[in-house]
Amino acid sequence: MRCPFCDHPDTKVIDARNHREAPVKRRRRECSECGRRFTTYERIEDLLPMVVKRDGRREAFERLRLVAGIQKACEKRPVSINDIEETVSRIERLVLDTGEREVPSIRLGELVRSELRALDPVAWMRFSSVYLNFETIEEFGKALEELEAGSGESADEPAE
Repeated sequence: MRCPFCDHPDTKVIDARNHREAPVKRRRRECSECGRRFTTYERIEDLLPMVVKRDGRREAFERLRLVAGIQKACEKRPVSINDIEETVSRIERLVLDTGEREVPSIRLGELVRSELRALDPVAWMRFSSVYLNFETIEEFGKALEELEAGSGESADEPAE
């Protein structure tokens, strides 16, 4: 591993930890040249499934895209980046635990909705309004009733 500060090719691992509930290995490293320390996160990417979009296209699962979508929903809300990272890790773990090589985008969206519901109701509503493609105030009202009722699962299907 090259040092990101001085580009020296020799660094040593001074601490390694497995991340809870996530397929991530955290390593604390120190450069043998400049002595600066930095952290790396190692993740096995070839195990991640393909995402099957609504139109049938297949795309690689992108963790950063999931993070960005959840961050957008949580914008200006009292949700920490650590909460978002833990949420994404749980979703990623649920997807990996199925062992399937492909996951429908609809399933992924429902996992995000489920996690956001527990994390922040306003973020859940924001995400749901985009994901389900709300076009009328009645659709917002129906989602609000669902949230207030605590029904858990939605019978709604995302718009095509």
